Amino acid sequence: MRLGLVLGEAFQGLRRNASMVVSVVLVTFISLTFVGVAILLQGQISQMKAYWYDRAQVAINFCSSVDRSGNCEQAAASDEQIAAVQAKLAEPAIAQYIERAQYDSPAMVLEQVRSYYADTAVGSFLTEDYVGGILNVTLYDPSNADVIVESVSGFAGVLSVDDRRKYLEPIFSMLNVASAAAIGIAALMLVAAVLLIATTIRLSAFSRRREIGIMRLVGASNRLIETPFVLEGVIAALIGSILASAALALIVEFWVNGQLSTVLGGGGLLVRLGDALLVAPILIVIGVLLAAISASVAIKRYLRV
Repeated sequence: MRLGLVLGEAFQGLRRNASMVVSVVLVTFISLTFVGVAILLQGQISQMKAYWYDRAQVAINFCSSVDRSGNCEQAAASDEQIAAVQAKLAEPAIAQYIERAQYDSPAMVLEQVRSYYADTAVGSFLTEDYVGGILNVTLYDPSNADVIVESVSGFAGVLSVDDRRKYLEPIFSMLNVASAAAIGIAALMLVAAVLLIATTIRLSAFSRRREIGIMRLVGASNRLIETPFVLEGVIAALIGSILASAALALIVEFWVNGQLSTVLGGGGLLVRLGDALLVAPILIVIGVLLAAISASVAIKRYLRV
């Protein structure tokens, strides 16, 4: 097969159907950009889960002198009650799940609250009577939090036992919905790109039906006839894939690591430019494969008619 002839036919077809080629490039660009965003978003979710879930603690909140809920009776948890909870956690059956446990006294908790509300009047009204101590329990595996919750929830002096992962779930649920939406849009756009590539190839073949007829008369093989059309689709999709990769890199570099990182006060957990560059070859392979398959099927069907 003469490479120069095949490439010449392919580029001639691209020039003849410039408007359709531009449409293929744009649809491929948009669809693969959504695919890249979905991949990076899934990676971001996994990275954040791994970081925050590993650090999510179980907080055992002890009664203050004004609490009535839980096991409280308007009396602050005594030293004996706190010691009883700590002794329960030290039992071998429970201790095997615990990496460490740190007790913050009411004075320490009050200091933390006042620091958090330093710019408001809330902190100035609080006293130690309104806050209880907190025993922060870090587990080797945060999924075992129910063991701690069930073990000490009924102890005297315990206001509540909170698995702090529950505060993270709404955030991750929202991110998962966004990721699913991006995947859905990307899938629809990829279907549109496949159909548009197939239509472009069929139109290109129809506009060159005389050349195809002559090539058949002189004994050209179907492979020689099909290859330029497949290359047309691949080249258009390749351009769209490269543009999508570039757009993804720009989004990560200037928006995620620029504006978003500034808003969040640091980008240690955000995806980096290197992550976008790792996704780029995936986008290019997806674009080229889809174009090659759809163009090959389209031209084979046309030649059989």
